Amino acid sequence: MSVKIRLMTCGWLETDAKIIIDGGEGRIRLPIPSVLIEHPQGLVLFDTGLHEELHHDTSRLRTNETLFAVDMKAGDGVGSQLRNLGVDPSEVRYVINSHLHFDHCGGNAQAPNATLVIQKPEWEAGQKQKLIDFDVYNPEDYALGHPVMEVEGEHDLFGDGSVMCMPTYGHTPGHQSLLIRSEHGEFLFAADTCYMRETLEQGRLPRIGYNLDWQRKSLEWIREKRGDGAQLIYGHDVRQWPALAEGSHELTEVPDF
Repeated sequence: MSVKIRLMTCGWLETDAKIIIDGGEGRIRLPIPSVLIEHPQGLVLFDTGLHEELHHDTSRLRTNETLFAVDMKAGDGVGSQLRNLGVDPSEVRYVINSHLHFDHCGGNAQAPNATLVIQKPEWEAGQKQKLIDFDVYNPEDYALGHPVMEVEGEHDLFGDGSVMCMPTYGHTPGHQSLLIRSEHGEFLFAADTCYMRETLEQGRLPRIGYNLDWQRKSLEWIREKRGDGAQLIYGHDVRQWPALAEGSHELTEVPDF
């Protein structure tokens, strides 16, 4: 199947480990991924990282500014990175957001002609004023006039089984992971359902989430997929991601670590 995967690191965040993993101590650095999928029927982005202006002004994070330190340089935004790969951001056909937190949809504006693919419960949550006021969501990142394709549950983007939106609710009301099937096998991008290896293997979830019981069920599904041979990419694993994202090569395998 002619599908290529290329990875981009759209900045880094630093925060207290206890925010990310129950019982965590000290500070932890988190890579902020974006994934480019090159399919014969069009270009797809899975998550778009941080907003490009965060490299010089973090005020748009509002109360999240006190929780996260941003490490982002000019040129780390997804638009610049796409151009470095020889890709015109205006040619991206679809943006699939795992969810609508600021580090997953901050670069949506950089794909101006894309259709946004989002789980319906997530899109609805992103419109709720109470959650906006609490800085869970910021419509300035995602309510930008893109056509919106609201999906419910599993969704086959191109109808050939190669790019599959998979519901992994719990971290947020409509979180989704992405399953990509290529000639090199199956790759499962877990996003924030599974921040890092410890999340999966030790069941150490963040203390705060929309529905931790839902998230545990989603983790069980991820374990099953890994057991069936899917190569798993964790959402923000500081040990795994740099080895995957080095350079602009096509992703063909996920090395163990």
